[in-house]
Amino acid sequence: MQELKAEGLTKTYGEKILLNNISFLIHEKDRIGLIGTNGTGKSTLLKILTGQDTSENKGSIQTSPDYKIAMLSQETIFPEDKDVLSAILAGDSPKIKLLKEYEKLLLDLEESPEDTQLQEKLLKLQEEMNAKDVWQLEAKVKGILTQLNIPLNKQKIKELSGGQKKRVALAQVLVEDFDLLLLDEPTNHLDIEAITWLENYLKNYQGSLLMVTHDRYFLDRVTNRIFELDQGNLLEIKGNYESYLLQKDALNESLSVKAQKDKQLYKQELSWMRAGVQARGTKQQARINRFNELEKTLKENQGQKEELSMDLATTRLGKKVLQLKDANYQIENKIILKDFNLLVQASDRLGIVGDNGVGKTTLLNILAGKLPLTSGIYDIGETVKLAFYTQELESIPEDKRMISYLQEIAEEVENKEGQKISVPEMLERFLFPRFMHGTLIAKLSGGEKRRLYLLKLLMSQPNVLFLDEPTNDLDIATLTVLEDYLKEFPGSVIAVSHDRYFLDKTVTKLLILKGQGNYEYYYGTISDYLLKEKEEKAPEKTSPVKKVLAEKPKEKVKLTYMEKKEWETIEEEIEKLENISQEIKEKMKTMGSDFLALEELQKDLETNEAHLEEKMNRWEYLSQFV
Repeated sequence: MQELKAEGLTKTYGEKILLNNISFLIHEKDRIGLIGTNGTGKSTLLKILTGQDTSENKGSIQTSPDYKIAMLSQETIFPEDKDVLSAILAGDSPKIKLLKEYEKLLLDLEESPEDTQLQEKLLKLQEEMNAKDVWQLEAKVKGILTQLNIPLNKQKIKELSGGQKKRVALAQVLVEDFDLLLLDEPTNHLDIEAITWLENYLKNYQGSLLMVTHDRYFLDRVTNRIFELDQGNLLEIKGNYESYLLQKDALNESLSVKAQKDKQLYKQELSWMRAGVQARGTKQQARINRFNELEKTLKENQGQKEELSMDLATTRLGKKVLQLKDANYQIENKIILKDFNLLVQASDRLGIVGDNGVGKTTLLNILAGKLPLTSGIYDIGETVKLAFYTQELESIPEDKRMISYLQEIAEEVENKEGQKISVPEMLERFLFPRFMHGTLIAKLSGGEKRRLYLLKLLMSQPNVLFLDEPTNDLDIATLTVLEDYLKEFPGSVIAVSHDRYFLDKTVTKLLILKGQGNYEYYYGTISDYLLKEKEEKAPEKTSPVKKVLAEKPKEKVKLTYMEKKEWETIEEEIEKLENISQEIKEKMKTMGSDFLALEELQKDLETNEAHLEEKMNRWEYLSQFV
């Protein structure tokens, strides 16, 4: 059994303790979600496990000599002049090394075809490649690239967008089954369809997984353990994200008032998830019952002060907010908007979704007045005070301290009741502890800078808020605070996001961009929309028997005794074979990473389909004489 044992890992960064003598064990087949607020050391821990960083003092990591680890980092560099397929196969994983060695041996043999040592070496190498199924490597890479919506042409790495490069990096680490796969925000830059595919792929991954992700549906559906990093300490919880919330809430109940903020945070999150679970009706009844029991506790605490509340006052927003009428926008030969119409009203909650590259961010920039339309009408209300959280972080002065940066907006802000809230209090409400308030911005992690930037936008007290992929760089705790803020926000919100959980929790209307100017609106949640899409795409289960029945001749010819017996059961046999084929196809959808299993299932399907065709031909023959 392949395992990784970490003992006494310690890491500090300036005044901040990232890892405080933590120890843990990663078992075979573990699916671990690593969570914690930005800057707590999640990415650092992944780097220590791969040897890119080191633990201080006497910390150690123990594995077997042949233990293989691969990591998807947030920053990946590829040779810019290589095409996509060559860049992926240029890695140094074991199978790729074998493939390179094989190609080199072939070249050597071309020069020395009579060299018996080379011939013998090639024979042994081929046997090893057969045993490790290296021959399917290129086909597997192409399959993964197709699922991640990466073009399979000879496009160079330098021609790809940043999001496409991230997906190429993801494909590179998925090519092989490692003993431990480390993933740092794997769902960033993936559209919803690709995230769903990745969920199924990782469920069937042959090795162990340790992943940093903000995607709570992803955590809930893939993981069986949760690691939480908080002020240097590691909390381990068995189960998925739902189990984590339940156990975290129970733990906080037993802690002192010091943990009140955390307790309220997880109660808000858990309360919403409980409602979502019941609505979806996809959980076991026992788990729903546990949520029902928790409801009593939630009601008992309704009178308590929610210390994480972000109920800031906003300026008045008139009826007229934003409108695009007969709008058109085109970049070179790419159509983004075509005869597009949108009316944004006060209190609207609109989510913009669609495949990568269809123009979601471009549309937000048009709505913000940053890009002029090719043609059409753009109208914005006079009372609109807009805050735009963009994917590209604004230039933040690195030499400023956090508190000074926010004081540029205001020394204090007001909540809805007119009470004054100071900058230090706002920082605490946004999960920055007191000891950090005087920290230079240069010392913050990338995620902490994003959180500070978002807080600055909210402190400007806008009445219209644009969010462009906010979940890409914000941790779960910050997202929960933001979601709570949006729940009480009286203005209009337009969000571009691929995060199904965030969309389910914050928007009530969807704009689905389909590319080349095509679009549709949907009133409801993203989960409801995806379910509708799935049902519409599912092929109608029409029986070939009925189809043939309508076309058969009605000649009254007597069957033999044995043919009559056969006729009595043949339709039932056909239906059974159809069901078997359907079951095999459904099973194949869940075996994305197990190509050996897929090959076996494909053989089973072909055999069953041959039997089905044989029965159908026989049915057609017998039906002529009924």
